[in-house]
Amino acid sequence: MKRYIWLMLWAVCFQIQAQDDAIEKFYSKYMEDDRFSRVYISPKMMQMAGGFLKSATEDSDQDAQKLGELVSKIRGIRILNGEKVRGNQMFEEAIQTLNKNRYEELMDIKDKSQSLKFMVREENGKIRELLMVSGTENDFTLLSMTGTFTYEDLHLLSEKTNLPGMNEYRSNKTN
Repeated sequence: MKRYIWLMLWAVCFQIQAQDDAIEKFYSKYMEDDRFSRVYISPKMMQMAGGFLKSATEDSDQDAQKLGELVSKIRGIRILNGEKVRGNQMFEEAIQTLNKNRYEELMDIKDKSQSLKFMVREENGKIRELLMVSGTENDFTLLSMTGTFTYEDLHLLSEKTNLPGMNEYRSNKTN
């Protein structure tokens, strides 16, 4: 029985690692391509930024205080943005790379010229990753934000930041 439990735990851990590797592989595949700009914000940098925001705000500025608390919950951010690329084709490639069983779709927008998906990966009632994939005829964006946050935190993030896709998230949450 113990052997069976260990085997199951190992399989679950391998599945989690494989999904992280899929996102990392996709990101790594294009990060040296001159058509792409990339951003990586490490967990340490997020921790520093959250601490700075929390300590630099006055007690009366509740929005800044909340934003500081939110930023300290974020473990890291990766953004891959390509211009003058086959964005719709890359969108499909990115979506096919993901294990859709691990992500819950929050939003899916598709029209003649654009595809956009917001997905979350939850564990124990907390969001562990927000993933946004967007493609147009000539542009592509992938945003992966990891941490431990709530849907209320996502709302605050959409209201107070200019991260890629947050305008679409905000406008569709109010409709």
